[in-house]
Amino acid sequence: MRRDFGFTPREWSALRALGTPFGIQRTLEAMPYHVATTAWAPRRVLREGTAHCLEGAIFAAAALRVLGHAPMVLDLEAVQDTDHVIAVYRRRGHWGAIAKSNFSGLRYREPVYRSVRELVMSYFESYINLRGERTLRAYSGPIDLARFDRTHPGWMTSEDDLWWIPEHLLRVSHTRILTAAMTRHLSRVDRRSLDAGLVGYREPLGLRDRWTEA
Repeated sequence: MRRDFGFTPREWSALRALGTPFGIQRTLEAMPYHVATTAWAPRRVLREGTAHCLEGAIFAAAALRVLGHAPMVLDLEAVQDTDHVIAVYRRRGHWGAIAKSNFSGLRYREPVYRSVRELVMSYFESYINLRGERTLRAYSGPIDLARFDRTHPGWMTSEDDLWWIPEHLLRVSHTRILTAAMTRHLSRVDRRSLDAGLVGYREPLGLRDRWTEA
């Protein structure tokens, strides 16, 4: 018997039609970047057709679940910058990622990375703030959102904001990627690299949390 996770037949069909992780990414790319202070559930994102970093990752995790993958996300932690949440998945033992971002280099990753750390480090050079500083410092392990089915049933179709997900991401342990010496010697990116990262950038509107701008 098929488990529909509370989605309507139309919603289920729309998510199934995405077909692949890259199909999910294309859908996120087609959505305008959402610049409000919200934490919409996947149903709301599907209905409104817009999302920011956090909402995009949770939506992608739910869509991955409909396609038969575990609904996993992980948190990328930054300094002098916003955190970034990505949905992650495995194919033939290798990791890939789906993400909605205001920065062009912080989005999709093909499933070619042998470890979570390897996947995370692929974001390092593109993870920059508006001053051109490289800001990525740590990452959480993958969090399977299915763990919340019991404590927050119906989370994928909720009409309430899902702020408890980023709050959980704040509490879990993170692995640091740089030593103090490495951090002291980091250079800023050149203007051309910064301009490339800002292709499609939308100015945020008084954001409340650490994830919605990335």
